[in-house]
Amino acid sequence: MRCLSARRVRGVTLIEMVIVISITAIIAGAVAVFIARPVEGYADATRRAELTDIADTALRRLTRDVRSALPNSIRITPGAVVYLEFLQTSGGGRYRTQVDSGGGGDPLDFSAADGSFDVIGAMPPLAAGDSIVIYNLSSSGATANAYAGDNRRAYSSNAGATINVTPTATPFPFHSPGNRFQVVPHAVTYACDAATGELRRYWSYGILAAQPTPPVTPNNALLASEVLGCNFTYSSGGASGRAGVVGVELQVARAGETIRLFQQVHVSNAP
Repeated sequence: MRCLSARRVRGVTLIEMVIVISITAIIAGAVAVFIARPVEGYADATRRAELTDIADTALRRLTRDVRSALPNSIRITPGAVVYLEFLQTSGGGRYRTQVDSGGGGDPLDFSAADGSFDVIGAMPPLAAGDSIVIYNLSSSGATANAYAGDNRRAYSSNAGATINVTPTATPFPFHSPGNRFQVVPHAVTYACDAATGELRRYWSYGILAAQPTPPVTPNNALLASEVLGCNFTYSSGGASGRAGVVGVELQVARAGETIRLFQQVHVSNAP
C-alpha cells in the first residue's frame, strides 16, 4: 500500500517537461508561420495609410490656397529647398469707370493720380493691411506686377461705396478690361526641405519684389513631416495665357517605404 501511494503522488519528470516544451515550441512555430504574414501586412497597410493621409492633407491645403491666388502671381524658386509663393486674395469687385446718369459717383481715373473710387455692387471684406490690386499681368518685371507694386495700392479706408487707397502719387498703370480689382491681404509661401523632411507654410509677411527664401515671419506652420522630396511646377497657357496649372509632387517616406502623390491645381489668370 505504501509503494502504491508513492507512485501515485510523484511529480513530473525532466523528460516529460522536455517533451512538453518541445511540442509547445513546434506548435508555436507552426502558428507563427501563418500569423506573421497577416500581421506584417496589417502593419504595412497601416503605415501606407498614415503616409497617404499626411501627403493628402498637405496637398488639400495647398490646393485650397492656390485656387485663391491673385492672377499671375505664382512664382517658384527651385533648389535644395523648393519655394512656391503667391499673393492670396480675400475678395474683389468692380470699380466705377464713369459717373452715373445724374453726374454723381467716383470713377477711378487712370490718366492721373487717384486715391479713391466707387465699388459697383457689394463691398468686399476689407481690413487694415490689405492691398488693392488692378490688372496684374506678371510676377516679375516692373510693369503690372503686384510684387513690384506699380499696380498695387494700400487700402486706407472705405465709406459707403467708396474705397480710399494710398499712395496717390501715380495712377494705376493699366485699366482692367472687366473693371475688376482684387483685395490682397498678404503673401503665402510653401517651402519644401528634403534635408529636414518638412513642408512648411508661411503667411502674413511683406510683399517683396524679390522672392524671399525663406520669408521672415513668425507665422509659419508645419504641414507635413517625413518628406522625402517635393517638386513644384507652373505653366500658363490658353487664350492670352489666362489659365495656369500648378503641379505639385510630394513624396513621404517611413521605414523604407515611400508614398508619392501628384496634384494639379487650375489657376485662373484672368485679371
